[in-house]
Amino acid sequence: MADVKNRRWGRLVALGVTLAVLVPLGYLWATSLVPGEYNPAEMGYADHGGGPSMDHEHHHPGMSVDDLAGPKTGTPNVDVTLVARKQKFQLASGETIDGYTVNGTSPGPLIRARVGDLVQVTFVNESVKDGATLHWHGIDVPNAEDGVAGVTQDAVPVGGKHVYRFKAPEAGTYWYHSHQVSSDEVKGGLFGPIVIASPSPGEVVAAIHTYDGKRTINGRTGTGRADVPAGTTARVRVINTDNAILRVGLIGTPYRVVAVDGRDVHGPTAVTAAYPLPAGGRVDLEAVVPAGGMRLVAGTSALSLGIGPAGAEPPGGDLPGDSVDLLKYGTPAPIGFDPAKADRNFEYRIGRRPGFLDGMPGLWWTINGHKFPDVPMYMVAEGDVVRMKISNTSGQAHPMHLHGHHAVVLSRNGIAATGSPWWVDTLEVGNKETYEIAFVADNPGLWMDHCHNLPHASEGLMTHLMYEGVTTPYRVGGDSHNEPE
Repeated sequence: MADVKNRRWGRLVALGVTLAVLVPLGYLWATSLVPGEYNPAEMGYADHGGGPSMDHEHHHPGMSVDDLAGPKTGTPNVDVTLVARKQKFQLASGETIDGYTVNGTSPGPLIRARVGDLVQVTFVNESVKDGATLHWHGIDVPNAEDGVAGVTQDAVPVGGKHVYRFKAPEAGTYWYHSHQVSSDEVKGGLFGPIVIASPSPGEVVAAIHTYDGKRTINGRTGTGRADVPAGTTARVRVINTDNAILRVGLIGTPYRVVAVDGRDVHGPTAVTAAYPLPAGGRVDLEAVVPAGGMRLVAGTSALSLGIGPAGAEPPGGDLPGDSVDLLKYGTPAPIGFDPAKADRNFEYRIGRRPGFLDGMPGLWWTINGHKFPDVPMYMVAEGDVVRMKISNTSGQAHPMHLHGHHAVVLSRNGIAATGSPWWVDTLEVGNKETYEIAFVADNPGLWMDHCHNLPHASEGLMTHLMYEGVTTPYRVGGDSHNEPE
């Protein structure tokens, strides 16, 4: 009899232990589920950054993202059609890739505009089955032109088209890419360069991308050539379209870092160190091509500029071990506002913890201790001066990209910036690093603020900056199948 009671008691204890484990797990699983369709303007929780609450916005009709569009009328100065395809294609160096193209190539065609030009791009999706969009990375376009599926538009389905219209606001080096299933479509080749500036004789655009493990510059593995004669002042516009930071630089002569993320550097000086270029970031390097030529180096790929004596190759070799530090590079200049008088003060703390995300177990990124979609919605009003402290204790580096704005770096790890104003739209935040940035909220809309290591964004490292009263008619998921990351 005692044995029977003991067995029963043992079973009850085992059942109790099982329930004690499964019930919390079931709760965590259930609360991790992301709705099959959701409004990105209503996700997470409002963070007002110490500024006034905006609850009154719910009592008045808001301004729709669709109202925040580029010019509806006027003859465009730049008018191009870009056609996206899923296909096998050949790199410039001959290798075959099964991926995505724009007008039959990857990278897609260079779009060139001048400041003030009205740019019109007709985007056609011929065969990208998940749909596609075009996001103008680093160009502070009106919100409706931002090209984010489920936030500023619906993904363009196969057979569909979408017209983007915006005035080219600032000279610089930028790029366009899909923001629908971007972790797959950008990696597969759905991107291209866009330069806002008059062409110059020594200009070279160098788009770096890795296809199936093959690093390329302008779609070419190994060493390519650019015909820039000796004695010419070359401006090399370098674009990192990959998911990780990349050390780049010129070998054969000192060079100057003259622009970062489409903004000029004040008082640049000659360096020979490598430049650490974040994923999604751009840097313009300038040098007079020496008689023996010079070479842009980006990992295993390179680009030769100038021709050496008797056709000899420009200097080879690796980049030096030291790096350009923009915290103290160049000379100070006014930034046009006072960060000490911020209307909003935000924290963006990047972490990582085990758990469930949309029912899947794993190690997930967190923002301020919260997993997606329960993340902060950074709330601002037009005209606000905004300060944001971005800290990272997640164990990995993250290139953080804010859409629609450029921010100035104030400090890194408590050390104030002393060089040129360091304007960024894509900032590499290393593990155990803390940056303070500031910007003026001068471009109303609903803007993504995410990691540009795109798989990280698809794993939850993504939130939004939202202006008072702005609404969106678009939804992530559902019948529209919008999936921005």
